[in-house]
Amino acid sequence: MTTQTVTRPDIESGLWTLDKAHTKIGFVAKHLMVTKVRGHFALGEAKVEIGEELTDSTIEVTLDAASITTGATDRDNHLRSNDFLDVETYPTVRFVSTEISRHGETWKITGDLTVRETTRPVTLQATYEGSATDPWGNEHIGFSANATINREAWGLTWNAALEGGGWLVSKEVALEIEGQLVRL
Repeated sequence: MTTQTVTRPDIESGLWTLDKAHTKIGFVAKHLMVTKVRGHFALGEAKVEIGEELTDSTIEVTLDAASITTGATDRDNHLRSNDFLDVETYPTVRFVSTEISRHGETWKITGDLTVRETTRPVTLQATYEGSATDPWGNEHIGFSANATINREAWGLTWNAALEGGGWLVSKEVALEIEGQLVRL
């Protein structure tokens, strides 16, 4: 019987921040229950403190709610309205980690997601994609993460019933993050 040793990813402890040019914090929802619509937040900030043990790390991400974009102006404006994010009243979406744990080659990042001043726990399934140094000597790490949430748990309840059954917008929303952090 062979024992497989799981090694610690080659991430040095310290402070890291979001590399905005190489990160996408996105979501997917169904429209008319037949088509996936993708969007993302264009602006955000992240503070990541990598601990000596990765499970002791902390993550804080703040997104500019008004930066939401799906590629359709009318839909984007509707998502910014009181029916959904109400960006005039609630200008940010925030995630703060509460626990990080390893499960084989994947990680679970549990934290509090705050949308419209409603905070609920979310667990992201994350994969470490590796590290690299750019031509200017800056250290980068890459990761992917995803979760599925029920948007109604955050008060995002607007919808329209379809004549043939179902809803205009799915209640379940998939969160998809392709991220890169740069060491401070």
